[in-house]
Amino acid sequence: MTENPLLVVGVRFSKVGKVYHFNASHIGDLKNGDVVVVETSRGTQLGEIIQIVKDPVLPSEGGWKLVERRATPRDLLLRQSWQQKEAEVISTSRVRVAELRLSGIKIINAEYSLDGMRLAILFSTDSDEKADLKSLRQDSQRLFAPAQVELRQIGPRDVAKFIGGMGACGKDSRCCSQFLTDFSSISIKMAKEQGISLTPAEITGMCGRLRCCLIYEYELYVEARQQLPKRNKQVVTPLGEGRVVDLIPLRGAVIVEIPEVGYREFLKEDIKPAEELENFEKKAQAPCEGPGSKEGCGKVPQRKNPKQNDHPRR
Repeated sequence: MTENPLLVVGVRFSKVGKVYHFNASHIGDLKNGDVVVVETSRGTQLGEIIQIVKDPVLPSEGGWKLVERRATPRDLLLRQSWQQKEAEVISTSRVRVAELRLSGIKIINAEYSLDGMRLAILFSTDSDEKADLKSLRQDSQRLFAPAQVELRQIGPRDVAKFIGGMGACGKDSRCCSQFLTDFSSISIKMAKEQGISLTPAEITGMCGRLRCCLIYEYELYVEARQQLPKRNKQVVTPLGEGRVVDLIPLRGAVIVEIPEVGYREFLKEDIKPAEELENFEKKAQAPCEGPGSKEGCGKVPQRKNPKQNDHPRR
């Protein structure tokens, strides 16, 4: 019997969610856009194939879970019926939270598995302290039986992703709701490297956390800065020697303060470190060695007078 060729597919369970890999070799003839039924740690789920994985790398835990089968029209109708019940779960849970006076607890979403045997209620909290949800958990298990209920806390970024809406920058749709499938670690350093104002309004997203977009161009700025001298470094320019007071990474330029001239902008190709010129001068002033004279031996290059009639780069 001929063994089926390896077919690994990327499956996504929500519009903008993580992609998980599954083995579909026993089914074959699958393409992007097909809906399949898979078994996950959160029960049986419907997912959409968005990727046929080429040259898959075997995961460290041993292998891929199998795609159970293609989804049928009945599966799609069943999923729609569970989605309607999810809206009822959210409404009922919010009422119960108010009755129990659970301050700071917000019910965000609910997710049924395809067979209805598992129900995850997603919530957020305004406090960093662990909330006592024992009563809510017991009530939810009783109200939504026979499904096994799980209360799952999510962070502010995930809340913003579920709610959607306009971004802090004015975009009609937030990045997290539009295309971000995972959240990267964001730090203040990323804003500093890009010269962005550190006022909260400039660097904080609608979720109250640092904006995800701070990482988009961060590596580009880091790479560009590595090609430029640091602030307060002495450099030699076409208008004379001066001190670097600011960097313009994306233009590959620096702002230099030159005595008796002022502030001027120069491209990195037009400047040299002052130490390099000093070393050259020392070498030129050194006595010649050996018989005869060497060309340029003992000649000291003259630094340009900033009062000369040179025009700064515009």
